[in-house]
Amino acid sequence: MRRQWQGSTALRSLLLFVNFFLILVAYYLVKPASRSLFLEHSSSDALPYVWTGSGLLLLLLVPGYQGLLRRFGRMRVVLGSCVATSASLLLFRGLFDHAGAPTAIAFYVLVDIFSVVLVEQFWSLTNSVYDTREGKRWYGLIASGGLVGGLVGGLTASELVKVTTLDTRDLITVAAMLLLVMMLLTLRLARAGLYREKPAVAAARHAAEAATPQVDFGMVWDSILSNRFILLITLLLLFSQVCEPIVEYQFMQHVESTYTNQEARTVFLSQFLSLLSGVALAINLLLTPLIHRYLGVVGGLMVQPVLLGIASLAYLVHVDLRMAIAMKLTDRGLSYSINRASRELLYVGAEAGRIFKVKAWIDMVGYRSFKIIGNVAIIVISQLPERTSEYLLGSVVLGICVAWGLAVMALRGTRKAPPRAVPVAAGSG
Repeated sequence: MRRQWQGSTALRSLLLFVNFFLILVAYYLVKPASRSLFLEHSSSDALPYVWTGSGLLLLLLVPGYQGLLRRFGRMRVVLGSCVATSASLLLFRGLFDHAGAPTAIAFYVLVDIFSVVLVEQFWSLTNSVYDTREGKRWYGLIASGGLVGGLVGGLTASELVKVTTLDTRDLITVAAMLLLVMMLLTLRLARAGLYREKPAVAAARHAAEAATPQVDFGMVWDSILSNRFILLITLLLLFSQVCEPIVEYQFMQHVESTYTNQEARTVFLSQFLSLLSGVALAINLLLTPLIHRYLGVVGGLMVQPVLLGIASLAYLVHVDLRMAIAMKLTDRGLSYSINRASRELLYVGAEAGRIFKVKAWIDMVGYRSFKIIGNVAIIVISQLPERTSEYLLGSVVLGICVAWGLAVMALRGTRKAPPRAVPVAAGSG
């Protein structure tokens, strides 16, 4: 069986699709539960504080996680993470029998960390068993497993609460069991040789780690300030990450006020997250290739700020849950699909030495640091009267979208956009 699996790249890709599918199904079972339980025991007003704490905690965990990888190796860390996550979920399931705000907050943070760690681990293993040619051919299929997993996971969570005797807290147990199944599958596939690194890929990774043991932050900032192309890429990330928590905060405020029953709220969030994954999948498969073909990378990058700006303008005209849903769909649905694909294309053919370290900084620090800026804006603006803060937050999103679109337009002419699209890794957010 080992020779058969090693010899069939198609079969290996299909099994990785299933593996990624299971990870995202588990996550989308527990994600609506964590949000619903948080609103049950706390309030949406506390979300920006929790997001800030979660982001800072992830930044602090990165060095320790890298140390574990060096000491124990990728596969042992992946399997250990699955066991630790499942055990933590089962522990919280018991705690929620007599829960308060601290339990709900801690569980919310755990789910956020769980989503980042398991998804990043999956792609780290996957990247080690494909060379560039195979990756271009198969990553699209594998990444789609995550989007399909989100779609199925959300629908499954909704149906379990609506149709069976399970409640919101029981989704935690189901997710923990599914993670253990996924861990056993990963272990079985590893023993069969599925995750055996290609010699060339392993050599390149070891050489890169030896040459760049850490990110040179001085060089990163010098590159951002002195290179117009890198500066514009950083601005695009800044605008998208600042918008995300603001849109999420507006959405969760309306969910909290509209759905006061815990189970009804869980069903709604599950169905919405499923819809979000379905929208991202449809855009990824149907629209992204066409837009890149006829409008290019810059056209692809322009889609999210334009549509999110329109949705935020509609929200300012009519502040309610429907408009908040429209904002959320245009923000995350497009971010998980065409925006991410277009942004990754910008790195293709760029100055390798500089862009490698800047991208490493973006992956390690930029995503979470820029979100904290959005969280701070929420905290400051939310001190104003409710109606004023709603309109001001919507205006901030609209203003950022205008600046975002101008930054995308400024990218035109900074370098020739590459002609071929790259696959998109499904997101977890």
